[in-house]
Amino acid sequence: MNTNRRNFLRTTAAATAGAMFISPAFAGIGEKKSRYKISLAEWSFHKALFAKEMTNLDFPRVTRELGLEGVEYVNQFFKEKAKDEAYLAELKKITKNEGVENVLIMCDGEGMMGHPEKKEREKTVDNHKKWVDAAAFLGCHSIRVNAGSRGEYEEQQRLAADGLRMLCEYGDSQKINVIVENHGGLSSNGEWLAGVMKMVDHKRVGTLPDFGNFMINRQTGEEYDRYKGTELLMPYAKGVSAKSNVFNEKGDEANMDYYRLMKIVDEAGYKGFVGIEYEGRVLSEKEGVIATKKLLEKAFKTL
Repeated sequence: MNTNRRNFLRTTAAATAGAMFISPAFAGIGEKKSRYKISLAEWSFHKALFAKEMTNLDFPRVTRELGLEGVEYVNQFFKEKAKDEAYLAELKKITKNEGVENVLIMCDGEGMMGHPEKKEREKTVDNHKKWVDAAAFLGCHSIRVNAGSRGEYEEQQRLAADGLRMLCEYGDSQKINVIVENHGGLSSNGEWLAGVMKMVDHKRVGTLPDFGNFMINRQTGEEYDRYKGTELLMPYAKGVSAKSNVFNEKGDEANMDYYRLMKIVDEAGYKGFVGIEYEGRVLSEKEGVIATKKLLEKAFKTL
């Protein structure tokens, strides 16, 4: 283990020990326990991962040290390992030893699910099959994919639905869900993505509503209303992504109302993991995750 990675893991463990001690999750014996468990999206530590201060195999340990219960992997941090059974077995062993649950794998860079050409859509589906298999091996419930396409509004819906249904049919063989995040373009239009879900009409398809990913066009600034979008996507949700960027002096997310968003989640009857995905620049990655955890715990208490 190199010095940077060793120091990163040591300081993470030391710094979080105090934070966990005062966390509301541990503070109130006899308090009503939330029905929600908190997972951690690996992208929250993308800077440390790209800098090789930690690896994908370290991620479950860091997650547990932060007092979280589930891991949401990002495929690019073990891109060449999807079919490496020895590697996946080691990862599964680590998560078991740490007592964290493998929740899902976020998949990027595997093609356009709604590509206008059928052969390209089929190729994209084939590219994702190895991640379906890896998710099944690890004990995840889903892979997260993107619903990118080209063309007019309704045409993109039809094309994306076609690719998703093909992948869902393969997901059936491994009992793995295929879930779509609002992740830019028309996928960040809640009405569009909800329409895609209706078109796919398969028990394996679902959404991963992300509190902060409703920007449709960054160049024009076109953005979909996050609260309306969350309401539209929650009926299909098999996961929830609690995006965070910046916090105010009260410890609340400065750009969105977490209490309102979690109320929408709760009223939809959702019962799964809520995944932290910190992308801010003011706090360090570790500090941002801790801040988001504290905010979620506050929000849970209001439900």
